[in-house]
Amino acid sequence: MNLADSWNGFWHGNLGVWVLDRGVRIALLLMGGLLAARFINWTANRVVRRIDAQYRQSDQLVRSESTKHRQAVASVISWVSVAILFVIVAVEITDIMAIPVGSLVAPAAVLGAALGFGAQRIVQDLLAGFFIITEKQYGFGDLVSLTVAGIAAPAEGTVEDVTLRVTKLRSAEGEMFTIPNGQIVKTLNLSKDWARAVVDIPVPTSADLNVVNDLLHDVAEKAMEDPALKDLLLDAPQLMGVESIELDTVNLRMVARTLPGKQYEVGRRIRVLVVRALRRAGIAAADGQSPSVAAIPHPARVESPEEQTQAAPEQKQ
Repeated sequence: MNLADSWNGFWHGNLGVWVLDRGVRIALLLMGGLLAARFINWTANRVVRRIDAQYRQSDQLVRSESTKHRQAVASVISWVSVAILFVIVAVEITDIMAIPVGSLVAPAAVLGAALGFGAQRIVQDLLAGFFIITEKQYGFGDLVSLTVAGIAAPAEGTVEDVTLRVTKLRSAEGEMFTIPNGQIVKTLNLSKDWARAVVDIPVPTSADLNVVNDLLHDVAEKAMEDPALKDLLLDAPQLMGVESIELDTVNLRMVARTLPGKQYEVGRRIRVLVVRALRRAGIAAADGQSPSVAAIPHPARVESPEEQTQAAPEQKQ
């Protein structure tokens, strides 16, 4: 009887009345906010999966720019919606607890000033992410090279997620880069609308350049009929002519416009065709070995002086 009286007295007391009157409403708001946030994330993931499924079911070899942008916008909208939702829940809780808004003006001003100094990086990330999305600098599935402040080597990889605060890249080795948007100094999009494969072809100075030009023009014409290249090329490869002259070799350059992100695959296949044509014609390298085809270095991969110094002794050996 004493336990029952104590239990009934608790619910009729000040604390019990507060729990029934306000505590339950606050708990329901929190649970409702969490459920709504999970629903928003589930809806955004479903939209992204549907967009990705439409691309996979189509006959397109690469994602269109609109598809990349829609996927990026979907992730940003979900992130912003969740943030707004929790702000609304916080405002409702303060209203239930009867906290006067006027009394929060002074603490909010002090807190705002502190955040203004301490959260400058976050604000910078949010603004940079907003302009990345609105200007369509890159989107989901793009192959990019990002120059990050304070890091010498650029971050290269495929974009897997873009939010207002961070960009996530998956490198060729499977590593995941998470880069704050405010730290991105320069963006190099390697799969925007179209790409270009550039192949440098060294031939000995003793070779007849007229014959070599005819061979390379023939390779360029037949490239459009190659099963591995015809769907990746936007037009026939072009022979640009002599790019540089060295002591024993003359470097010719061939370029080809490709689908976004397919320039490396096309470049490798063109090198195979060029080497095969030169070998059939009996054109050997300057040292008498089998012909080889060189490639220009990636624009985002430039060796530092220390690397060049370390590479020199190895080449001598």
